This record gives sequence, structure tokens and C-alpha cells, in this order.
Amino acid sequence: AIVQGSLNLCDLAGSERLDRSGASSDVRRLRETQAINKSLSCLGDVFNALGTGASHVPFRNSKLTYLLQDCLSGDGKALMFVNLSPTLESSSE
Repeated sequence: AIVQGSLNLCDLAGSERLDRSGASSDVRRLRETQAINKSLSCLGDVFNALGTGASHVPFRNSKLTYLLQDCLSGDGKALMFVNLSPTLESSSE
């Protein structure tokens, strides 16, 4: 029997809040922050659709979810690590 697998590592690190990231004055960083926020929102939509057993899962709403479609559906397994800052300044995030 042949077993095939794939490993996808996605780094969406950093504060995606404009006021904390300092991206509002840098157009390139602003666009990157907006793209990361969109990808995270779309990933949340996919997790929600999969969790509720929806008939349509919006994998095509972002490049991230489209690329992760195989590992998020069917027999795929997903594991997400979340690194949270324990500081008081970060408690609102």
C-alpha cells in the first residue's frame, strides 16, 4: 500500500491590528496586514462551515483556504498553533 501525505506550514504571525502593527503609515505593510486579516477571516468561515456541516464550504474565498482545501476536507487533518502574548497590552487581542 502506498501512503501519500503533505505538510503545509503557514506563518500568519504578528499583530494584525493596524494601531499595534504600525502599518497605517506604510502602504506595503498596510496591504500585507489587510491580506492577513482577510485570510484569517476566510479561514474562520471555512472552519465554521466545516464545523456546522454546511453544504457549501467557502474554500475559494482566499488563497490560503484554497491552498489548504485538501488538508481541511475529506480525510485531511489540521492542527493550528496559536501563540498569544501574555502582556496586559495584548489582552484586547
